[in-house]
Amino acid sequence: MQLGTRWGVGTDAPPRLPDAVRAAVRAVESELRAIPGSAQWRWTLTWLEGRPVVELDDGTIIRFDPATDTARVTPFTDDNSPDEAYPKSE
Repeated sequence: MQLGTRWGVGTDAPPRLPDAVRAAVRAVESELRAIPGSAQWRWTLTWLEGRPVVELDDGTIIRFDPATDTARVTPFTDDNSPDEAYPKSE
C-alpha cells in the first residue's frame, strides 16, 4: 500500500484520481450537506496495488475498478455492501 494524500470535504480531489472516482466523491459530498459538521470531515487517499482507495472520516470507502472504469461507493454500514457505481449507466 502506498500513502496518497488527504483533503477536506468540499475542496478539490487530487487531479490524478480517475474521473469515476472524482464523480463518486462529488456524489457522496452532495449527500453530506444534510449532516451537521460534515464540512469538517476529510478524505484519505491511499493506493492499493496501484488502484486508488478513498476513505471518508465516517468510514465511507470508494474503490476504483479499472476494468470497468467505475468507482464503487461503500457507505459505512454493518454489512458494508456496495451502494452505487459511478459513472452510472444511462
